[in-house]
Amino acid sequence: MEIVHSGLKATRTRASLTLLAILDPDVLLVPDAAAERMGTPSGLRGSRDVAGVFSGRAQAAQPALVNGLAGLVWATGGTPRVVFAFTLDGDRVVRIDTIGDPHSIAELDVELLDG
Repeated sequence: MEIVHSGLKATRTRASLTLLAILDPDVLLVPDAAAERMGTPSGLRGSRDVAGVFSGRAQAAQPALVNGLAGLVWATGGTPRVVFAFTLDGDRVVRIDTIGDPHSIAELDVELLDG
């Protein structure tokens, strides 16, 4: 969870070096179709490109557990609207799945945390 908290702080403050430090050089961003329609680019690979998508854009995101693992959620009124699920390898993020489909989100166990 510490890695996700560091990444969230870095995106909010545009601390690109911190964000780059936690992303694997070959990190992959994988949005579902709903997240793509919301503007998440598809098929991005590489820490610089992925960091560019998130830099300064996570003001409303909050930490969460997604199926028991570290994640982030953009929620309105306590209802998750977009879920960011992270795959970690050691101390690096290697994949970020962005889920915007309400039916897919409903199938996840999402626990919002204080952030």
